[in-house]
Amino acid sequence: MKRSLNLFLLCLMALSALAQSKKQKTVDPLKGIDTLLNRILKDQQVAGFAVAVVKGDQVIYSKGFGYRDVENKKPVTPNTLFAIGSSTKAFTSGLVGLLQKEGKLSYDGIATSYLPQLKFYNDNMNNQITVRDMMCHRTGLSRYDLSWFIFNTSNRDSIIQRVRYMEPTAAVREKWQYNNFMFLAQGMIVEKLTGKTWEQNIKEKFFDPLEMNHSNTNIFEFEKDSEASLPYTINNKGAIEKIDYFNIDGMGPAGSINSSVNDMTHWLKVWISGGSYKGKEILPTSYVKEAASSQMVMGSALPEEDKDIYLSTYGFGWMISSYRGHYMVEHGGNINGFSASVSFFPTDKIGIVVLTNQSTSNVPGIVYKSIADRVLELKNIDWNGRTNKEKAAAKEREKAVKKTVENAKVLNTKPSHPLKDYDGLFDNPAYGVINVTFKNDSLIALMGKEKLLLRHYHYDVFSISGIDKNGKIDTAESDLRFNFISGQDGKIEGISIPLERGMKPTVFAYRARAVELSATSLAGYIGSYGENGMSKVYLKGKVLFVSVPGQPEYETISVGNDTFNFKNLKGFSLKFEKKEGTEKVISVSFIQPNGTFKQVRKD
Repeated sequence: MKRSLNLFLLCLMALSALAQSKKQKTVDPLKGIDTLLNRILKDQQVAGFAVAVVKGDQVIYSKGFGYRDVENKKPVTPNTLFAIGSSTKAFTSGLVGLLQKEGKLSYDGIATSYLPQLKFYNDNMNNQITVRDMMCHRTGLSRYDLSWFIFNTSNRDSIIQRVRYMEPTAAVREKWQYNNFMFLAQGMIVEKLTGKTWEQNIKEKFFDPLEMNHSNTNIFEFEKDSEASLPYTINNKGAIEKIDYFNIDGMGPAGSINSSVNDMTHWLKVWISGGSYKGKEILPTSYVKEAASSQMVMGSALPEEDKDIYLSTYGFGWMISSYRGHYMVEHGGNINGFSASVSFFPTDKIGIVVLTNQSTSNVPGIVYKSIADRVLELKNIDWNGRTNKEKAAAKEREKAVKKTVENAKVLNTKPSHPLKDYDGLFDNPAYGVINVTFKNDSLIALMGKEKLLLRHYHYDVFSISGIDKNGKIDTAESDLRFNFISGQDGKIEGISIPLERGMKPTVFAYRARAVELSATSLAGYIGSYGENGMSKVYLKGKVLFVSVPGQPEYETISVGNDTFNFKNLKGFSLKFEKKEGTEKVISVSFIQPNGTFKQVRKD
């Protein structure tokens, strides 16, 4: 009897232990996470954010925090729209993957063969760079982001033409270097091979079959949405401030998708499942395996503070790393007023998306790591507290750098020219035109849509301060400075600006402003000049041309004061002389680097 009782008690204990085990396994790993996320919202001083978590084919968490509209206290919900920025890239490369499956291209095909208007800096690049190289950022080109960001346009053909002037900083496949232009190129290849816009392809291939009914690729459609979040930043006073939406439709394939966390869970399910959604193939499994695996090493480094976080490679529109012993695929996104992170853990069947309406925010990284620790059953790390410490340390470093810069300023210097001599157009074909004007004893520069006040710093170097659309001047000076360059003749011939970190400064070459002249005025310069009238000046339409025996004809541009610059020859111009007191042209001087040569008019 005693033995039977002992066996009965042992069975009860075993059943109790089993029940407790089952109970423990069903405990929600995200229980109480709201408290932490609300603390992150406050500590990181963001307007709002939304987060969703996918496990297998189920959404196990989806919630919004803070406000999509701070002024009107409109809360963020899981259906709030945000710009996802560069998290768009996985969509664009996905379209390329579909074309590869259809046999319309090869990842290892030469990129320029699919997109003839794409030209690189030299023939070696033109003949080597493949579609795969563009998909994993190994073309040898650095970012050149200020080219499309400051000199923004909706014309994709115009933007892609700038690539041919972008000097590489590494050999093809030598080094991983992030470049948004290469994802624009992928989108344009898709457009060319399908006969449809990138936007149409995204909707037909992804949004519609994935029931991402709230997502779009157009900033104007985004703005009109009743659940759109407004864009915010932290101003110089440390306060949350609303800013304008930024239209990047020209660079759309690199980052113009707008979505909600609820919609993005559908996209994550595709990657977690290996390419399908509700039993229907969206992406080929073979593509998913390539895109989510290492194509290029991003950087060499060993684990530091966290010994279980290592590996840094790039796939197709995804970054691959080992997160605390778990294989992680992730890509962030940043565009004016918005930050994002989309990640998944293939072997764990977990996906996390975090979207926020604040520029360059730490929140997406803090949130996805905090959630990953819990759903992957890892020892929790205080990512929020660690970020707070890092921000404090960064402020101290910023102060030290500012002090160093201030000490570098040379006092009691002045510009080498009167300010009006800096007036002109300054052009770089990889970027665009900077328009510097002298007005009311000040120099104002237009860079794309940015209006800047130039203040003398030292010598011929000027600091810049932004001027907003209401004419208000930013009190904080930018670290970017304009260094005006003079030629051997002492005249201003360019501006040198350090636009790319780790690269030599970019030079914008001076060109005088064109002055429009009437047909009657232009006709006064027509004639034969020099010995036997060998030089001919004539009109084609409203453009003055000059020809010299044995040379091609030269197109000129009027810059005023009877002076015409040669359109495609730097340092060459014509200066016409008139008979005193009249408008009759009597001679012309050919001004060129090796001297000035005068020729008398013969007719």
